Amino acid sequence: VQLQACGGGLVQAGGSLRLSCAASGRTFSRYAMGWFRQAPGKEREFVSSISRSGRLTYYADSVKGRFTVSRDNNENTVYLQMNSLESEDTAVYYCAAPDVPREIVSNTVKAYVFWGQGTQVTVSS
Repeated sequence: VQLQACGGGLVQAGGSLRLSCAASGRTFSRYAMGWFRQAPGKEREFVSSISRSGRLTYYADSVKGRFTVSRDNNENTVYLQMNSLESEDTAVYYCAAPDVPREIVSNTVKAYVFWGQGTQVTVSS
């Protein structure tokens, strides 16, 4: 399984970015997908996840109401729309996939086996 994330960059506080993650190597629509982030000196943390059907979405409290996760199973791509960005959102963002074909998996790092290379998001205040 290969995951290729892109869309990061430098943005001012209050701005928006849209991350994309293209998946290949297996049937994308059979698996939930997740987004995580890691800031310097901090542990990797859950940001958002989406069920394989796209009907269920989950968010960390810190991003709820500002971020939106979606997926296009025809394009094998998952997205993370990030609005009202804050300096605390600065981190490397990773898309991730589990190895079990379930509708949804737990929102923990351990539940995800495959990881993209990460894309840097920097929010200036």
